[in-house]
Amino acid sequence: MSRPSRDKLTMTDLSKYRNIGIFAHVDAGKTTTTERILKLTGKIHKTGEVHDGESTTDFMEQEAERGITIQSAATTCFWNDHRMNIIDTPGHVDFTVEVYRSLKVLDGGVGVFCGSGGVEPQSETNWRYANDSEVARIIFVNKLDRIGADFFKVIQQTKDVLGAKPLVMTIPIGFEDTFVGVVDVLEMKAWIWDDSGLPENYEITEIPEDLKEKAQQYHEELIETAVEQDDEVMEAYLEGTVPDIATIKKCIRKGTINLDFFPAFCGSAFKNKGVQNVLNAVVDYLPSPLEVDPEPEFDDEGELTGNHAIVDPDGPLRALAFKIMDDQFGALTFTRIYSGKMNKGDTILNTFTGKTERVGRLVEMHANDRTELESAQAGDIVALVGLKNVQTGHTLCSKENPATLEPMIFPDPVISIAVAPKDKANAEKLGVALGKMVQEDPSFVVETDHDSGETILKGMGELHLDIKVDILKRTHKVEVEVGAPQVAYRETITKEVSDSYTHKKQSGGSGQFAKIDYTLTPLEPGEGFQFESTVVGGNVPKEYWSAVEKGFESSLAKGVLAGYPCLDFKVTLTDGGFHAVDSSAVAFEIASRAAYRQTVPKAGAQILEPIMKLDVFTPEDHVGDVIGDLNRRRGMIQSQDTASGGIRIKAQAPLSEMFGYIGDLRTMTSGRGQFSMEFEHYSACPANISEKVIADARAREEAKKK
Repeated sequence: MSRPSRDKLTMTDLSKYRNIGIFAHVDAGKTTTTERILKLTGKIHKTGEVHDGESTTDFMEQEAERGITIQSAATTCFWNDHRMNIIDTPGHVDFTVEVYRSLKVLDGGVGVFCGSGGVEPQSETNWRYANDSEVARIIFVNKLDRIGADFFKVIQQTKDVLGAKPLVMTIPIGFEDTFVGVVDVLEMKAWIWDDSGLPENYEITEIPEDLKEKAQQYHEELIETAVEQDDEVMEAYLEGTVPDIATIKKCIRKGTINLDFFPAFCGSAFKNKGVQNVLNAVVDYLPSPLEVDPEPEFDDEGELTGNHAIVDPDGPLRALAFKIMDDQFGALTFTRIYSGKMNKGDTILNTFTGKTERVGRLVEMHANDRTELESAQAGDIVALVGLKNVQTGHTLCSKENPATLEPMIFPDPVISIAVAPKDKANAEKLGVALGKMVQEDPSFVVETDHDSGETILKGMGELHLDIKVDILKRTHKVEVEVGAPQVAYRETITKEVSDSYTHKKQSGGSGQFAKIDYTLTPLEPGEGFQFESTVVGGNVPKEYWSAVEKGFESSLAKGVLAGYPCLDFKVTLTDGGFHAVDSSAVAFEIASRAAYRQTVPKAGAQILEPIMKLDVFTPEDHVGDVIGDLNRRRGMIQSQDTASGGIRIKAQAPLSEMFGYIGDLRTMTSGRGQFSMEFEHYSACPANISEKVIADARAREEAKKK
């Protein structure tokens, strides 16, 4: 396969660009698929295996050891004169932020599913993110050489579980250890690989006799689905004219880009079978940057301007920083350029900070290696070196023609741990290291408890924080002592209360006076904080309303029961009073803060706890033990489904009961159980748990005072 240099592809031929991501559940074979793509396209000469800790895109020590992908890695390769920018994303639920931000800047994706595991929990989450980002996708059912692999069952699951419409493009020849190749049901040919394990050792032959009928059935379904994309082609087909291959491909491309269906392929990346078909499909069916809807632009107030970042190298510069990575050469800012050009040495504007930045160097990434570039243009995904104050989600644009692209929204962390440096030397390094880590991962939050001086790390799950502590120790050489994990509880109110508060202060000079009458009303979960004023007649002048809102809003961070943030209620300012001389915005803000402390306890304040969505896999003979254990953890079992080699249990359980669960699950299932967990919603704590949470919070407060 010829591999053109960057110069041979004209810099403006964007129709030959494919910006794609590879995403799936942990262990479905994303990274192995990426390795095979890089080998086939000539980017690497020796294939590294995930299980040996040698894959190209898993270059962190922690990734190599654990055999999982933690951060998305970018690389560029060429296939059939087309340039592919590929991002291999993590599959573990604690790192979904990496998938989310990668999908945000990609035009297409390859969803990889395990032939025996099928549609697993993280596949669902990633698919949902891809739907939200309206990313065109193809499906690759991998690992068909494994025991229990069933291509047609996985295709059915994509319909039932994901609500997707797969368009079967290849079907397997043989299964498990007899899997030798695939039937291309569009061209009605068989691709059969030999036993050498080399991807290039295949031949295209006639379809085996026992598969002809099945292949014909899928061939007809494929054509009938494809022709629906073009009225003229459909009319001709109904009159008996079968369209040629080029016309059908054009229709499949249109339907894929419109998200009407998802071309589905099969193979075994590990055994080097079926990967070429996926590469051909990326070129044939996934969109170029020119074929996706352009990004909308926003003004300084966050309002839509009506303009779009049209993919045009000659347009004004519009780029989105989607990932920050720190390595031995300094901070790398991964950037998708939507419009315009960017040159080494350019001065560009960061619309979030309002400050300009100088592009020190431009590099094209291949995992953790890089190639220096002089310039990049619309459609490119590159890394910038030398930017000082850019964070994930910031827009970079031309100074003369500024605009902001849609920012990224990241979930709030649900779990925290306290860390303390072992000595003074480590204390100095800790602050610098955490600063870099926060920039790299927006779902990782660091706070300092002002009373105790403790450093609190907050994240998406136990594994997330475990990896962060590991990175602190190994990458940044900071030795820390780690406290027990803490749950991110919340507080809310349960009943409507009307109340009044008067703030008066007379101590020489001008005094302070503010009187407010107000009602607190509980809202539905997720509705946040709302404020409204129904004051008439000027008893509280309009210029003080925002001070009342600010006073209540600034109090939300500390609940009255245990000091956790307070959620989901509305404040309605109904009446009040003011003094012509002594009233001020400050007086009304102070009155509102005191009113919050006075009234929230009267409004049925309660503790909320994070409830997690669980997906537990267990061998069949241990189902009773696993369900009994989940019930003891206050879990609610929602469904049990037969999976390859066992049972998958879907359940919900409070995070506080799930610490250390993986160890207990492995003990119960002789090491064969697996589970994944992600945040679902907040729910009211039972009374006995609430009492303990409040008592623990008060004990911590007392300890701080001492």
